[in-house]
Amino acid sequence: MRLGGRLAGAIEVLADIEARRRPVADALKDWGLAHRFAGSGDRAAIGNIVYDALRMKLSHAWLMDDGSATALGYAVMLRQWGKSAEQLTAEFDGDKFAPEPLPDAALSAFASRALSDAPAHVQGDIPDWVQASFEATFGEDWLRQAKALNERPTLDLRANTLKASRAKVIKALEDAKAETTRIARQGVRIAAGEGPSRLPNVTAELSFQKGWFEVQDEGSQIVADLAGAQEGEQILDYCAGGGGKTLAMAATMNNKGQVHAFDADRKRLAPIIERLKRAGTRNVQVHDRAEALERYQNKFDRVLVDAPCTGTGTWRRRPDTKWRLTQRNLEERVEQQRQALDEAKMFVRPGGELVYVTCSVLPEENERQVRHFCAENPEFSIRSALDRWTGLFGADAAKPHSADGETITLTPGTTDTDGFFFCSMKRNA
Repeated sequence: MRLGGRLAGAIEVLADIEARRRPVADALKDWGLAHRFAGSGDRAAIGNIVYDALRMKLSHAWLMDDGSATALGYAVMLRQWGKSAEQLTAEFDGDKFAPEPLPDAALSAFASRALSDAPAHVQGDIPDWVQASFEATFGEDWLRQAKALNERPTLDLRANTLKASRAKVIKALEDAKAETTRIARQGVRIAAGEGPSRLPNVTAELSFQKGWFEVQDEGSQIVADLAGAQEGEQILDYCAGGGGKTLAMAATMNNKGQVHAFDADRKRLAPIIERLKRAGTRNVQVHDRAEALERYQNKFDRVLVDAPCTGTGTWRRRPDTKWRLTQRNLEERVEQQRQALDEAKMFVRPGGELVYVTCSVLPEENERQVRHFCAENPEFSIRSALDRWTGLFGADAAKPHSADGETITLTPGTTDTDGFFFCSMKRNA
């Protein structure tokens, strides 16, 4: 397919997402099934256009004075892919699969408008009601942090040291131009690319099948490392999900000690079994029933609560969720987090740690949540996360956002990772 056909396909998908309020992955999958003539390169390029459009949906629409799927698709070409209106006209000339031309009014608006004149939340491409929360977290730096969430994400991997060194993984993926991550100690990174370029399918590599690495954002690796797992310890991953952080901690422990993985949602936990086998992990017990944990009250050295959250820190990877988020969603997540912390605290032994993590950047889910918990449970006190950061990654490593050194927030704008919040609380009695 030529660029015109790819842009037309992306516009179809964007229109479908808007009309049916459905996840972008589902819309792209259905488009591919209905257009089987499209090759893998075509599907990747269409996906890139769609994701680029959704990341900057508000600012695209404001500059075009038009929020239609057609305007958003053309905005990607003009703003993100470096095409001029003249180049697109020439490119699409004689292409029967190219989309309809951009209306003159939209092209005129784009030529005359300056984004600096737009409302601040439009400049940052975030819902207007979320702006106050960004300001509360980041202060005057909030707009830069918001804009960083609109960039394409890299493909990050974690070398599984139970089977391979990071150097060995990088050698196996040299054709993909894999490099070491800036912060994570076992991280491997493949650049995001530009325009229609697609990321390699690393899970098809023999090295992946052998268990040499896992796909895991660098931020997720970092917070798993900050959890402080040590050889011989007894650890509970209370909201384990698919097991990414469980696997990371188990590898850090060199299969010594034990990690207990639990999640109230059995469907989320199901993929962990195959992942554990592939990784060669032998020190993990998986629990899908809360009753199985009852005998472990006051027993664990560390309990990790990777709490359900709004996912605002992952907006680079899931931009469609940004536009579906509501105040009610946030309130529901805050309540779920409080419940998870209240349930998990009983498993921490005296002198042990309760570690709280989210993939959110909102204070309602992060700083305010842990302050509320410690006020309600005075036997727990917050430990300095910034000191732990420096101890693990060194004084020269990029520093996360932190208002007081006690809690930290990773972001694309500060650590070049997804957004994550980390806080460790010690049980004093």
